[in-house]
Amino acid sequence: MNPSRRHLLLALAATPAALLAAHAQANPFKLPTVHVWKSPTCGCCTAWVDHMRAAGFTVNITEVDDTGPTRKRLGMPAKLGSCHTALVGGYVLEGHVPADDVKRLLRTKTAGLGLSVPGMPVGSPGMEVPSGETQPYMVTQVNKDGSLSLFSSHSK
Repeated sequence: MNPSRRHLLLALAATPAALLAAHAQANPFKLPTVHVWKSPTCGCCTAWVDHMRAAGFTVNITEVDDTGPTRKRLGMPAKLGSCHTALVGGYVLEGHVPADDVKRLLRTKTAGLGLSVPGMPVGSPGMEVPSGETQPYMVTQVNKDGSLSLFSSHSK
């Protein structure tokens, strides 16, 4: 076989593999749907939902007057409560957890109940302000035994 034909055949054979590899790198896994329980009047919750959608998640919303019962049913400690509660891939999310942290949690399949950003830190996803002001905050991993550990910290 002549060298140019061999190169052509090798290139054609490699093309599907290269396309699959590029697709796998761009989309390492299919993102599960996020189910969010939030107040119908909460603007920061809506902004967090927009943040999650912009990161590639499909989001379903259930509007409730009080997220406390949902938080309790899902096992999230009340002391970690925020303004919205979510469920994604079997994990509970509480508050303004960044989408990149959620993706890392899903990729690594970390053992635990989920993640929480207690309170409403300025500059966290959904809590941005026009001035661009931010405050450092931590994302807490909530373990199934109720213990807590640091998942990530953000200081922008």
